[in-house]
Amino acid sequence: MLAYIVRRLLLIIPTLVIILLVNFVIVQAAPGGPVEQAIAHLQGIGGGGVASASGEGISGSRASRGLDPKLIKDIEKQYGFDKSAPERLWLMLKNYAQLDFGNSFFRGATVTDLILEKMPVTISLGLWATLITYLVSIPLGIRKAVRHGSSFDMWSSTAIVIGYAMPAFLFAMFLIVVFAGGTSLNWFPVRGLVSENFAELSTVGKVADYFWHLVLPVTALVIGGFATLTILTKNSFLNEITRQYVVTARAKGLSERRVLYGHVFRNAMLLVISGIPQAFISVFFAGSLLIEVIFSLDGLGRMSYEAAVSRDYPVVFGSLFIFTLFGLLIKLIGDLCYTLVDPRIDFAARNA
Repeated sequence: MLAYIVRRLLLIIPTLVIILLVNFVIVQAAPGGPVEQAIAHLQGIGGGGVASASGEGISGSRASRGLDPKLIKDIEKQYGFDKSAPERLWLMLKNYAQLDFGNSFFRGATVTDLILEKMPVTISLGLWATLITYLVSIPLGIRKAVRHGSSFDMWSSTAIVIGYAMPAFLFAMFLIVVFAGGTSLNWFPVRGLVSENFAELSTVGKVADYFWHLVLPVTALVIGGFATLTILTKNSFLNEITRQYVVTARAKGLSERRVLYGHVFRNAMLLVISGIPQAFISVFFAGSLLIEVIFSLDGLGRMSYEAAVSRDYPVVFGSLFIFTLFGLLIKLIGDLCYTLVDPRIDFAARNA
């Protein structure tokens, strides 16, 4: 197992390099780079530059007409576009190997500081949403499997289908309208992760205020994920319940609880665990952007989106590096969870 873990960790390096390389090439073809953004800002026009983001041909572009060529050269040097694309790529990879993500073009701070500043918001959303999703979905899926075809199974399936069909951002707006002042109910806040007087509160008050602000955004994130996981858990258990070893266990006189949690659970949970990395990554990154915007939460998703719009490349690539690294590590942890549920699985032997 140790050899398997080491091999997977070593594979992370070329994976990161390839992902960064592909995105770097795509960025070079995108119009309106940071130099064009700066020139457009100086000229008092919109930031949609016409030159390539590679920085070549900027001095002669339409957007730069009327400006001192020396000023344009200084802008290019400030953002590193006085170097060729291969040179910029090599410098980026060399700095990333030292975990140096550089400085933001427009935010006046290092990328590392920005990521650390926004990380608590995104972690709060992703961690609690994933935890609640699994705490609700697994018991509910097991109960639906045990009571398959009953009235409980029917009405809960109806609720799950409705939840699955409703996008997280639409459900978020519904929650705001109903519980945050859109009607007579004004129970929850809709801005930020804590109140303005957070520093003045007691320890218990700070904890309560923190969770009070999380109720609506976390609920909006959970609504879609728990539907998928519940159905997956139910189908996995139904598939295992019909197997011969379950019939044999019941014939030996074992209690239904012992059969379910002593025999079926371990095998059925393999499919559920296989979905943990994807579910966590989806909630943690993909699902957080719209929720962060709707509830005015300043997290990584919102920061990455704003950086992409403003062509703040150090923030874009730094966020991409962190997201990719974190996602690959989560997938490795998901594989290791297999062995906790079923020790018979041996990844080392499989890859021998």
